[in-house]
Amino acid sequence: MRHDSRQPDQLRPIEIMRGFTRPSPGSVLFKAGRTTVLCTASVEESVPPWMKGQGRGWVTAEYNMLPSSTSPRKQRERAKVDGRTTEIQRLIGRSLRAIVNLDALGERSIAIDCEVLEADGGTRTASITGAFIALVDALATLADRLDPAQPVLRDSIAAISVGIVDGRPVLDLDYVEDVDASVDMNVVMTGQGRFVEVQGTGEEATFTEDELQALLKLAKGGIMQLFAVQKQTLGPLWKW
Repeated sequence: MRHDSRQPDQLRPIEIMRGFTRPSPGSVLFKAGRTTVLCTASVEESVPPWMKGQGRGWVTAEYNMLPSSTSPRKQRERAKVDGRTTEIQRLIGRSLRAIVNLDALGERSIAIDCEVLEADGGTRTASITGAFIALVDALATLADRLDPAQPVLRDSIAAISVGIVDGRPVLDLDYVEDVDASVDMNVVMTGQGRFVEVQGTGEEATFTEDELQALLKLAKGGIMQLFAVQKQTLGPLWKW
């Protein structure tokens, strides 16, 4: 058993609340254990200047950790976004664009904002999983302006962390496990079982090909569970 009594292949308890705020057409509070992220999706009837006139849309993402999301308090980012934040928000944007038909979106943008309210490990993967739900809700408000013969979303997407802790592969690391992990990995996959991104590293350690395969298998099993949760949450809007 792990320190929180979970099995090696067990997710933390998932809680999802759609429509958490009113201004954004897509707004989802996503909780994985103590990690809590507010994901919103806003629609803009324009695209970045470098895309104008192409007839294609764009999906972008921003990620931020509130100062009180960690202990000790995290310094608020004002003048400059730090490297970790930049890397994570690029990951979220890349992951969502991997399943979006930008041509079908037309010349409009969807801005995803992920605000970490409480951080206990897995904030980037929780952001991706929650952001997909917010994206689906936002696109639903555009139904009368989109061509039903050209779906904007090609597939679903979700992400999870895995790692080797005390010599064994485990799923969905919290902060305590993340700190102690000899190998830490984040995996992003589509509903069709295709990988979008795999970020893995040894923390002052190395890992074998067999351990890599074990981690990927564990991640896939966890992501399939997340797809089931997304499907239940979205109900009739789920089409994948």
